[in-house]
Amino acid sequence: MPRPLDIACLQLRPMPDMDAALSEVLPLAREAVAGGAQMVFLPEYCGGLCSDGPAVAPPSAPEADHPFLAAMQAFAAKNGVWINLGSVAVASPNGRIINRGFMLSPEGQITGRYDKIHLFDIQLSEAEVYRESDRVDPGTCAVIHDTPLVRVGHTICYDLRFAHLFRRLAQGGAEILACPAAFTAKTGAAHWHVLTRARAIETTRFMVSAAQVGPIPGGGETYGHSLIVDPWGTVLADGGAGPGVVAARIDLEMMAATAARIPSLMSDAEFVLV
Repeated sequence: MPRPLDIACLQLRPMPDMDAALSEVLPLAREAVAGGAQMVFLPEYCGGLCSDGPAVAPPSAPEADHPFLAAMQAFAAKNGVWINLGSVAVASPNGRIINRGFMLSPEGQITGRYDKIHLFDIQLSEAEVYRESDRVDPGTCAVIHDTPLVRVGHTICYDLRFAHLFRRLAQGGAEILACPAAFTAKTGAAHWHVLTRARAIETTRFMVSAAQVGPIPGGGETYGHSLIVDPWGTVLADGGAGPGVVAARIDLEMMAATAARIPSLMSDAEFVLV
């Protein structure tokens, strides 16, 4: 029997502060809800994203007093919609920040949290260096949000390169694998589509990846191309290179049907490296 679910990704531009981020998010969120979305997915650092040399420098606040988080909780409650809040910068008591994602219920309650496990520390060239760990503390726990609509495995951006995380989430019962991102323009052009489709194919799960798009205040550029990909690896929706709403109706029954055809998640074999 079909299990339809209307979902939408918000493709956002990196904003220098939370007020500017809300001015970008709220009109698009209203558009998504008006279009019938039952669950709305936001990108990584959707509450604002800036850079300071190689380090990320997003606007942050303690979770209990986070203006952007509180505004999105209020929006969820007012509109009766589930929101996968890709991530925001949460101030840590140690003076650093946490790259933390949330699941928000239609009552505006926080029903789950995920702290990004794999931090973005790379050097693309002498001039292009990223060191997320300079200011961010990593998480240590994989998370599945168990909602009445669907079970969502939450990952963030650079996690996309670590296939074992997605496999564990799928084996743990996730039906959608969310990977909100602020992928760089250079790595996005080379790897974003192929990695996102690969994670869907190898797990036989839906991949839903809301993304930031455009220049980052302080330097750098994000790739965009929010993606909704089905368990066969077919791209159902692609956000392209501008801000907007990226929507699709998915059939969750396809996940079970695809997994029955290719039951690779049930076929792990023991081996040794020699």
